[in-house]
Amino acid sequence: MELTRRVEISLGLAVVALITAGCLLVVAPFVSSILWAAIICFATWPIHQRTERLCGRNRALAAAVMTTLLVVLTVLPFILSASPLEKSISAFFAWLRNARANGLPMPPEWINRIPIGGEYLQSYWADLAADSERTRIYIMEFQRWLLVFSKNFAVGLLHLCISMLIAFFFYRDGDRLVDRIAEVGNRVLGSYTQHLVLVVGRTVRGVVYGFLGTAMVQGMLAAIGFAIVQAPGALLLGLLTFFLALVPFGPPLVWIPVTIWLAMQGSIGLAIFMALWGLIAISGIDHVLRPYLISREAQLPFVLVFLGALGGVLSFGFIGLFLGPTLLAVGYALLHEFLIHKDLGAEQ
Repeated sequence: MELTRRVEISLGLAVVALITAGCLLVVAPFVSSILWAAIICFATWPIHQRTERLCGRNRALAAAVMTTLLVVLTVLPFILSASPLEKSISAFFAWLRNARANGLPMPPEWINRIPIGGEYLQSYWADLAADSERTRIYIMEFQRWLLVFSKNFAVGLLHLCISMLIAFFFYRDGDRLVDRIAEVGNRVLGSYTQHLVLVVGRTVRGVVYGFLGTAMVQGMLAAIGFAIVQAPGALLLGLLTFFLALVPFGPPLVWIPVTIWLAMQGSIGLAIFMALWGLIAISGIDHVLRPYLISREAQLPFVLVFLGALGGVLSFGFIGLFLGPTLLAVGYALLHEFLIHKDLGAEQ
């Protein structure tokens, strides 16, 4: 009888393990979307609570309003940039095919007038144009990279859209979900769970508001400035500024070349405006807004956000740009909290 009971328990555990493994396989493709939806909902939960009060405690309506707001702020800019990006990539592919078939053209004269590195760039381009075989190899490699980039951008945009759909249900049923998580946490860690939740909350809001929020504002200001000076692809350049805002001294890599391009076109007034706009509005706000937002929530080493952005893209694809810094910062905060708690326990 005891042997039969053991067999039944073993079979039951095996069935549970198989079901768990099957659930993990089903959910695995959406892990990044689920994590990002949870993070963004957690960071914006106070705003959601205010929205719910304004909607007369209608959870579904408040969730729909918050999800729409998230789509406008996070997904819509990428969707709007998708069409000009596709046109730019198609035109560039046509140029690459022509260069592969007929050889790379000689560099234009204006490259030599670039203040820093212009002569070297013109010399390197001329040498490359003279070596048709090396040019063909470089073009083939670059075409492969463009194809991979286009695929990753499309997949990342899909995951971002899925995360917004998941966010709706997190907003609508978040209270019940938080209660279940709190019950599990109390059973495992006891009363210390509440303190850890506060630490995680400060860290998540610090990353989302302080780093990603500041980068988004810089990207929007950059797009406005590029549109004022009528730079080609203003929205794409603003999107590129947003990405590079996660890198130290990243935004100047966009607005400085645009300023130089305007000056070389003879638009000195617009070039001066772009230089001032980039220095004061785009890059300047980083020194005001980011410290203010982070100091309200948590002090985070910038290197964590930088490494998190790079590692997140390598691990999760495009959406990892948002997910990586947040996860790494949360891990750092929990480790720091654990070490402090351990030291305090040792002193006592």
